[in-house]
This record gives sequence, structure tokens and C-alpha cells, in this order.
Amino acid sequence: MSDDLEVFTYAEFGEGITWLAQHLVDDDWMPDCILGVVRGGLFVAAGIAYALDIKDVRHVNVEFYTGAGETLPEPVLIGQEPYLADLGGRKVLVADDVADTGATLHFVRALLPAEAEVRVAVLYGKPSSTYPPDLAWRTTARWIRFPWIQVPALTKTTGRSGV
Repeated sequence: MSDDLEVFTYAEFGEGITWLAQHLVDDDWMPDCILGVVRGGLFVAAGIAYALDIKDVRHVNVEFYTGAGETLPEPVLIGQEPYLADLGGRKVLVADDVADTGATLHFVRALLPAEAEVRVAVLYGKPSSTYPPDLAWRTTARWIRFPWIQVPALTKTTGRSGV
């Protein structure tokens, strides 16, 4: 394993989700809604939702990273903007896999009503993030290889039967 790469496993995913959920319970802060940031945040949102038995789980589809270490100039919404106006005055947990630059988290927070009580939970925080999460299971400056990311992405292979 390279010194600039951290490999995250599914077993660690279970540990991280349990740690995040337990800290929310210990803080006596139970979200009314969990908002997962697509794509990696979907896994985190679902894991925490099951751990805390939260039924109101939503998502927001934001693109910022285009490759390893490569970003767009700023985050952009993909598809239709989700309806979030009903979250004013409610506790909203924004869930993502990593708080890297912080740009995506700033973007998502701006989509939520100002009067929403928002906390952010991530598996990994980065020391350089401009939006420090409220909860981060681990902190690293390295690039993270999550188990749900196929590198390179799978494509149709010719010459194989049954594919």
C-alpha cells in the first residue's frame, strides 16, 4: 500500500458507522432526518439510519470530484433539486463518506433551511477541510480508497460469454 493511499474496508465501515451512531446517541442528538450526499454518503446515511432506526432518509446528488484529486471549479447539483424546505426547525444529519475540501458540505448546507439544526457526520475528515464535520470516525490527509469504488470503473468487456 502506498503511503499516500488509505484503504478502507467493509469491516471498517461497520466499525465507523457504529462509532458515528453511538456518538450521536451519547450526545443525545437524534436526527429527525438524514441527508446523504450522493454517492459515498448514501452508504453512510443508510448505515446510520439503520443503526438509529431513522426512517426519514433523503439524498442530494452533488458532483465535485471528477477523478482522484481532480475537481470541478465548484460543486454542482445533478438532477432535480431535492425538496428540503420542510426541514426548517428540524434536526438534520448530513452524511458523507469524507469531508475533503469542504466545498461539497458548504454547498449542501446552503440547500438546507437556515433554521434547520444541522450536524455533519463523515467516516473521514481531512485536516485541510474548510467545513470541519461535527463527527468524523477517522482523520487523514491521504487519499481514501473506499470499498464501493471500483478503480478503474467497470466497462463492458467484449469477447466474454454471458456478459
